Amino acid sequence: MYQFIFSSIAIAMVLFVSGADVLRVAAQVMSSGSFQIQSDSINVNGGLGTSTNYRLESTGGEVATGQSTSTNYSLFAGYQQMQEVFISMTTAADVLMAPTLPGISGGTATGSTAVIVRTDSGAGYQLTIASSQNPAMQSATDSIADYVPVGASPDFVFTTDFADAHFGFTPEGTDVALRYQDTGGMCGVAGTDTLDRCYDGLTTLARVIAQSTDSNHPEGATTTLRFKVGLGGGLQVPTGIYVATTTLTALPL
Repeated sequence: MYQFIFSSIAIAMVLFVSGADVLRVAAQVMSSGSFQIQSDSINVNGGLGTSTNYRLESTGGEVATGQSTSTNYSLFAGYQQMQEVFISMTTAADVLMAPTLPGISGGTATGSTAVIVRTDSGAGYQLTIASSQNPAMQSATDSIADYVPVGASPDFVFTTDFADAHFGFTPEGTDVALRYQDTGGMCGVAGTDTLDRCYDGLTTLARVIAQSTDSNHPEGATTTLRFKVGLGGGLQVPTGIYVATTTLTALPL
Protein backbone atom coordinates (compact mmCIF):
# COMPACT_ATOMS: atom_id res chain seq x y z
CA MET A 1 0.00 0.00 0.00
CA TYR A 2 1.14 3.56 -0.68
CA GLN A 3 0.47 6.66 1.38
CA PHE A 4 1.36 10.13 0.09
CA ILE A 5 1.90 13.27 2.18
CA PHE A 6 2.39 16.71 0.69
CA SER A 7 4.01 19.21 3.04
CA SER A 8 3.85 22.87 2.11
CA ILE A 9 6.01 25.61 3.67
CA ALA A 10 4.71 29.14 3.16
CA ILE A 11 7.11 32.11 3.22
CA ALA A 12 5.97 35.73 2.99
CA MET A 13 8.20 38.79 2.72
CA VAL A 14 6.70 41.58 4.85
CA LEU A 15 8.08 44.98 3.93
CA PHE A 16 5.51 47.10 5.75
CA VAL A 17 2.78 46.10 8.18
CA SER A 18 0.05 48.40 9.47
CA GLY A 19 -2.78 47.60 11.83
CA ALA A 20 -5.11 49.87 9.85
CA ASP A 21 -5.77 50.16 6.15
CA VAL A 22 -3.18 52.32 4.43
CA LEU A 23 -4.40 55.43 2.61
CA ARG A 24 -2.14 56.51 -0.23
CA VAL A 25 -2.80 59.69 -2.19
CA ALA A 26 -0.77 60.26 -5.37
CA ALA A 27 -0.58 63.50 -7.33
CA GLN A 28 -0.42 61.51 -10.54
CA VAL A 29 -0.13 57.85 -11.48
CA MET A 30 1.29 56.84 -14.86
CA SER A 31 1.98 53.43 -16.36
CA SER A 32 2.66 51.57 -19.58
CA GLY A 33 3.46 48.01 -20.54
CA SER A 34 7.01 48.38 -19.24
CA PHE A 35 6.86 50.79 -16.26
CA GLN A 36 4.67 52.18 -13.50
CA ILE A 37 5.12 55.48 -11.62
CA GLN A 38 3.17 55.36 -8.39
CA SER A 39 3.40 59.08 -7.65
CA ASP A 40 5.07 62.21 -8.95
CA SER A 41 5.86 65.75 -7.79
CA ILE A 42 7.01 69.09 -9.25
CA ASN A 43 10.17 70.42 -7.54
CA VAL A 44 13.15 72.70 -8.07
CA ASN A 45 16.85 72.27 -7.30
CA GLY A 46 18.16 69.40 -5.24
CA GLY A 47 19.15 65.90 -6.30
CA LEU A 48 21.71 63.31 -5.28
CA GLY A 49 25.00 64.40 -3.73
CA THR A 50 27.75 62.07 -2.52
CA SER A 51 31.32 62.09 -1.20
CA THR A 52 33.54 59.65 0.63
CA ASN A 53 31.81 60.62 3.89
CA TYR A 54 28.14 61.14 3.06
CA ARG A 55 25.22 60.57 0.66
CA LEU A 56 22.53 63.25 0.46
CA GLU A 57 19.19 63.35 -1.36
CA SER A 58 17.74 66.87 -1.36
CA THR A 59 15.05 68.97 -3.00
CA GLY A 60 13.63 72.49 -2.73
CA GLY A 61 10.25 74.15 -2.94
CA GLU A 62 8.20 71.86 -0.71
CA VAL A 63 6.55 72.36 2.68
CA ALA A 64 4.97 69.98 5.20
CA THR A 65 6.97 66.96 4.06
CA GLY A 66 7.65 63.75 5.95
CA GLN A 67 5.60 60.96 7.51
CA SER A 68 2.49 61.52 9.59
CA THR A 69 0.05 58.93 10.97
CA SER A 70 -3.11 58.53 13.00
CA THR A 71 -5.40 55.64 13.85
CA ASN A 72 -7.07 56.01 10.44
CA TYR A 73 -4.31 56.86 7.98
CA SER A 74 -0.60 56.85 7.14
CA LEU A 75 0.67 59.74 4.98
CA PHE A 76 4.05 60.01 3.25
CA ALA A 77 4.32 63.59 1.99
CA GLY A 78 7.05 65.02 -0.18
CA TYR A 79 9.24 64.10 -3.13
CA GLN A 80 11.80 62.11 -1.13
CA GLN A 81 9.35 59.86 0.72
CA MET A 82 9.77 56.14 0.09
CA GLN A 83 6.93 54.13 -1.45
CA GLU A 84 6.58 51.42 1.19
CA VAL A 85 4.73 48.22 0.34
CA PHE A 86 2.69 45.76 2.39
CA ILE A 87 2.46 42.07 1.40
CA SER A 88 1.30 39.04 3.37
CA MET A 89 0.43 35.42 2.72
CA THR A 90 -1.56 32.94 4.78
CA THR A 91 0.07 29.64 5.72
CA ALA A 92 -0.62 26.70 3.43
CA ALA A 93 -1.86 23.62 5.28
CA ASP A 94 -0.06 20.30 4.88
CA VAL A 95 -1.85 17.91 2.53
CA LEU A 96 -2.49 14.20 3.03
CA MET A 97 -3.10 12.64 -0.37
CA ALA A 98 -6.05 10.24 -0.56
CA PRO A 99 -6.88 7.47 -1.04
CA THR A 100 -4.00 5.20 -0.05
CA LEU A 101 -3.11 3.37 -3.27
CA PRO A 102 -2.75 -0.41 -3.70
CA GLY A 103 0.54 -1.64 -5.14
CA ILE A 104 -0.89 -3.99 -7.75
CA SER A 105 -3.70 -2.13 -9.51
CA GLY A 106 -2.40 1.43 -8.93
CA GLY A 107 -4.72 4.43 -9.13
CA THR A 108 -4.81 8.17 -8.42
CA ALA A 109 -4.45 9.99 -5.09
CA THR A 110 -5.39 13.67 -4.76
CA GLY A 111 -5.12 16.54 -2.29
CA SER A 112 -5.23 20.34 -2.19
CA THR A 113 -4.35 23.39 -0.13
CA ALA A 114 -4.80 27.16 -0.55
CA VAL A 115 -3.14 30.47 0.31
CA ILE A 116 -4.35 34.07 0.29
CA VAL A 117 -1.95 36.82 -0.81
CA ARG A 118 -2.68 40.44 0.13
CA THR A 119 -0.69 43.45 -1.05
CA ASP A 120 -1.13 47.20 -1.46
CA SER A 121 1.62 47.34 -4.09
CA GLY A 122 0.34 49.28 -7.08
CA ALA A 123 2.38 46.96 -9.32
CA GLY A 124 0.84 43.80 -7.84
CA TYR A 125 2.59 40.61 -6.70
CA GLN A 126 4.00 37.29 -7.85
CA LEU A 127 3.51 33.87 -6.21
CA THR A 128 5.98 31.04 -6.90
CA ILE A 129 6.40 27.40 -5.91
CA ALA A 130 9.56 25.28 -5.73
CA SER A 131 10.23 21.77 -4.46
CA SER A 132 13.00 21.13 -1.93
CA GLN A 133 14.28 18.02 -3.69
CA ASN A 134 14.40 16.36 -7.11
CA PRO A 135 12.15 14.54 -7.68
CA ALA A 136 9.73 16.21 -5.28
CA MET A 137 7.98 13.07 -3.96
CA GLN A 138 10.30 10.72 -2.07
CA SER A 139 10.26 8.02 0.60
CA ALA A 140 13.14 6.88 2.77
CA THR A 141 14.26 4.45 0.06
CA ASP A 142 12.62 5.42 -3.21
CA SER A 143 10.97 8.24 -5.18
CA ILE A 144 8.15 9.01 -7.61
CA ALA A 145 8.97 10.99 -10.74
CA ASP A 146 7.73 14.53 -11.26
CA TYR A 147 4.96 14.85 -13.83
CA VAL A 148 6.29 15.69 -17.30
CA PRO A 149 3.82 17.32 -19.74
CA VAL A 150 3.76 16.04 -23.31
CA GLY A 151 4.69 19.47 -24.73
CA ALA A 152 6.09 22.78 -23.52
CA SER A 153 2.80 23.70 -21.79
CA PRO A 154 1.07 21.80 -18.97
CA ASP A 155 -1.21 18.90 -19.92
CA PHE A 156 -4.90 19.82 -19.98
CA VAL A 157 -5.73 16.43 -18.39
CA PHE A 158 -3.62 14.58 -15.80
CA THR A 159 -2.86 11.29 -17.56
CA THR A 160 -1.21 8.18 -16.12
CA ASP A 161 -0.16 5.42 -18.54
CA PHE A 162 0.14 1.75 -17.62
CA ALA A 163 3.89 2.05 -16.90
CA ASP A 164 3.78 5.52 -15.27
CA ALA A 165 4.26 6.65 -11.68
CA HIS A 166 4.32 10.43 -11.27
CA PHE A 167 3.39 13.41 -9.10
CA GLY A 168 1.90 16.62 -10.55
CA PHE A 169 0.12 19.82 -9.57
CA THR A 170 -2.02 22.63 -10.94
CA PRO A 171 -2.83 26.08 -9.45
CA GLU A 172 -6.32 27.58 -9.53
CA GLY A 173 -7.57 31.08 -8.79
CA THR A 174 -8.38 34.52 -10.16
CA ASP A 175 -4.68 35.42 -10.53
CA VAL A 176 -3.44 32.11 -11.96
CA ALA A 177 -0.42 32.59 -14.24
CA LEU A 178 -0.79 32.41 -18.03
CA ARG A 179 0.96 29.02 -18.12
CA TYR A 180 -2.00 27.49 -16.26
CA GLN A 181 -4.81 29.24 -18.10
CA ASP A 182 -6.60 27.39 -20.89
CA THR A 183 -8.75 27.87 -23.96
CA GLY A 184 -10.32 25.12 -26.05
CA GLY A 185 -8.55 22.34 -24.17
CA MET A 186 -5.12 23.93 -24.58
CA CYS A 187 -3.05 25.20 -21.64
CA GLY A 188 -0.74 28.20 -21.74
CA VAL A 189 -3.32 30.21 -23.69
CA ALA A 190 -4.98 33.26 -22.14
CA GLY A 191 -8.59 32.52 -21.35
CA THR A 192 -10.22 30.66 -18.47
CA ASP A 193 -9.04 28.69 -15.46
CA THR A 194 -10.86 25.38 -15.79
CA LEU A 195 -10.91 23.44 -12.52
CA ASP A 196 -8.68 20.35 -12.28
CA ARG A 197 -6.92 21.07 -15.56
CA CYS A 198 -3.42 22.10 -16.79
CA TYR A 199 -1.15 19.78 -14.79
CA ASP A 200 2.57 20.39 -14.44
CA GLY A 201 5.55 18.93 -12.62
CA LEU A 202 7.41 20.52 -9.70
CA THR A 203 11.06 21.55 -9.94
CA THR A 204 13.65 22.92 -7.51
CA LEU A 205 13.57 26.15 -9.52
CA ALA A 206 10.84 28.61 -8.51
CA ARG A 207 7.91 28.49 -10.93
CA VAL A 208 5.41 31.37 -11.16
CA ILE A 209 1.91 30.09 -10.45
CA ALA A 210 -0.04 33.32 -9.82
CA GLN A 211 0.50 37.03 -10.39
CA SER A 212 -1.32 40.34 -10.57
CA THR A 213 -0.49 43.86 -11.73
CA ASP A 214 -2.72 45.68 -9.23
CA SER A 215 -3.20 46.16 -5.51
CA ASN A 216 -5.66 43.72 -3.89
CA HIS A 217 -5.58 45.02 -0.29
CA PRO A 218 -7.48 44.33 1.90
CA GLU A 219 -9.50 41.55 0.19
CA GLY A 220 -6.56 39.57 -1.17
CA ALA A 221 -6.54 36.81 -3.78
CA THR A 222 -6.84 33.06 -3.15
CA THR A 223 -4.72 30.52 -5.03
CA THR A 224 -5.59 26.84 -4.61
CA LEU A 225 -2.95 24.20 -5.28
CA ARG A 226 -4.29 20.83 -6.42
CA PHE A 227 -1.94 17.80 -6.35
CA LYS A 228 -2.17 14.32 -7.88
CA VAL A 229 -0.15 11.12 -7.71
CA GLY A 230 -0.80 8.60 -10.47
CA LEU A 231 0.37 4.97 -10.34
CA GLY A 232 -0.03 2.77 -13.40
CA GLY A 233 -0.81 -0.91 -12.89
CA GLY A 234 2.28 -2.01 -14.81
CA LEU A 235 4.92 -0.36 -12.63
CA GLN A 236 6.08 -1.71 -9.28
CA VAL A 237 6.71 1.12 -6.80
CA PRO A 238 8.09 0.09 -3.38
CA THR A 239 5.58 0.37 -0.55
CA GLY A 240 6.08 3.29 1.82
CA ILE A 241 5.19 6.82 2.89
CA TYR A 242 6.20 9.36 0.24
CA VAL A 243 6.63 13.03 1.13
CA ALA A 244 7.06 16.15 -1.03
CA THR A 245 8.10 19.46 0.54
CA THR A 246 7.78 22.78 -1.28
CA THR A 247 8.26 26.47 -0.66
CA LEU A 248 5.63 29.05 -1.61
CA THR A 249 6.96 32.58 -1.95
CA ALA A 250 4.97 35.80 -2.43
CA LEU A 251 6.84 38.93 -3.54
CA PRO A 252 5.61 42.43 -4.45
CA LEU A 253 6.28 43.69 -7.97
